[in-house]
Amino acid sequence: MSRIRSVASSALGVHRRSVLAAAGAVSLSAGVGYALRPTDSQAATPAPAGTPATAAAQEAPVASSGRAPFRPLAPYSRGTTLASTAAPRGTSGYRRLANGPGWGRIVRGELAAPKAGRADRRTTLAAFVQLTDLHIIDAQHPMRLEFLRSTDVHAWRPHEALTVHGAVSLVERVNALRGGPVTGAPLQFAVTTGDNTDNNARTELDWFLTVMSGGRITPNSGDPRHYEGVLNSGLKQYWQPDSAVRDADKQRGFPHLEGFLAAATRELRSPGLDIPWYSTVGNHDAMPLGCYASHGDTYLTDFAVGGRKLMSLDATEAKKLRQALKKAQDPEGAQLRELLKAHARDLRPVTADERRAPYTPTEYIKAHLDPAYQGVGPVGHGYSSANLDAGTQYYSFRIADDVIGISLDTTDAGGHYEGSIGSAQLRWLDATLRDNPDSYAVVFSHHTSETMDNTRRDPARPNERRHNGQEVIALLASHRNVLAWINGHIHRNAITPHSAPDGRSFWEISTASHVDYPQLARVVELVDNKDGTLSVFTTCVEAAAPHRTDFTDLSQTGLAALYRELSYNAPGARTDLAGARADRNTELVLKKG
Repeated sequence: MSRIRSVASSALGVHRRSVLAAAGAVSLSAGVGYALRPTDSQAATPAPAGTPATAAAQEAPVASSGRAPFRPLAPYSRGTTLASTAAPRGTSGYRRLANGPGWGRIVRGELAAPKAGRADRRTTLAAFVQLTDLHIIDAQHPMRLEFLRSTDVHAWRPHEALTVHGAVSLVERVNALRGGPVTGAPLQFAVTTGDNTDNNARTELDWFLTVMSGGRITPNSGDPRHYEGVLNSGLKQYWQPDSAVRDADKQRGFPHLEGFLAAATRELRSPGLDIPWYSTVGNHDAMPLGCYASHGDTYLTDFAVGGRKLMSLDATEAKKLRQALKKAQDPEGAQLRELLKAHARDLRPVTADERRAPYTPTEYIKAHLDPAYQGVGPVGHGYSSANLDAGTQYYSFRIADDVIGISLDTTDAGGHYEGSIGSAQLRWLDATLRDNPDSYAVVFSHHTSETMDNTRRDPARPNERRHNGQEVIALLASHRNVLAWINGHIHRNAITPHSAPDGRSFWEISTASHVDYPQLARVVELVDNKDGTLSVFTTCVEAAAPHRTDFTDLSQTGLAALYRELSYNAPGARTDLAGARADRNTELVLKKG
């Protein structure tokens, strides 16, 4: 069965004109993330005081590396999954990781036939890195739902206290890459495709921005002297690494690690990326727990910063809350609020911390604009004062002379973890593509096309229609310059070709998360084959930490290696997130528009 999704199929039969008509007559400036100006050559900066929003909206960030300079093609595999991957030893129980075989590159020609000799003709258009679903976690946060583990083993993962260590190791890997593994071209930038944080907490946002831009991080909240949470609760349904308690995870083979919690919460340093980086918003960045439209709910905000935490819950009650989350029956968190109130006597004391407060979309953008988190830039990491003025979280930027990047906001502020986009953003997307017909376009978002099925109205824009993933596919396929739509959210590698009857086509590239095994990022290289076709090369990379772990090594690097191994062994961990071989290291061929 063909994996090509035709935009002319009955499911996707949405014409561009009908999509835009449904979007309504919304002015571009009103819905702008901000417009792209191809002649710009400086990274975006906040507009001067008094600058009209319409003028500020004309500014756009530019990848400072510019067009990748010509250099002889220099394919390499070291430091990528082409050379080696983490692989489990043994067949059962807690399995240690070691060096395993690499994944070969698969050529995919569903959208265009690959032609002989193209490797000798091709020139580089762009090279960059995608990081997605880092899920930087404040593991002691009172609003976390670890207690759902009584009904769903996936609800809590034993490695969640090490997300900062794992993310820093991923930054180290990106910095160590020689360039594009296929072309040797210098990497121009990195882009995150959402769920940078896990619980919409200010602690997490600070840690994420410091990981990316460089600096010292103490991944601890509450009592600065020690950890307070499920890992030292004495509850047997959670791994108790420092304790002799024979918990359920130790019965599965998880180790006893004296000093683990002290090591996990002590200060560490991130070098920060040494290339520019851009940010895209995900549902976990936009809403508490990634699903609750509860900004302004004083009870839940007070609970987030307060001194009480629910750590255990009867499986029957946990199942009711889990089902409500899964079926989007509690988008504003009312059921959670009532559950917490009903279990007031079961709450355990923890140290209150104002830094755990949820952040708003405005605060998210302001944090990106903060000079403390600039790193090598650009200022705002894609966001600008125009976003603040318009109340948007989408924008465009120039990757190279003939390539633009477009970052979308697919989160639905009405609640639930699946996504959609509003009419104003859809019209802006169309206008941005139309205004740059001579530039190839790469679109970035958090949600995949299939997970954009939540069209709940945005409370801030109640009269604006929301649009699903099939409508976005139809719009992108109506433009000849779209090469790829790159996203995350599903925590799984998946690459899908989309085609239209007139031959227009693009690839949708979804990349596995960095919180669930196999913990990957992707290098993406765009090349012109000089034969009427283009190729998009994708190469997966792991964090820099060694595959082998040493339980006595609780250093920053040792904990990053342990982060990967614990994620493999997490109870209920899925084994299919790496995707098929054709979803990993690939050459994706398509016709020139």
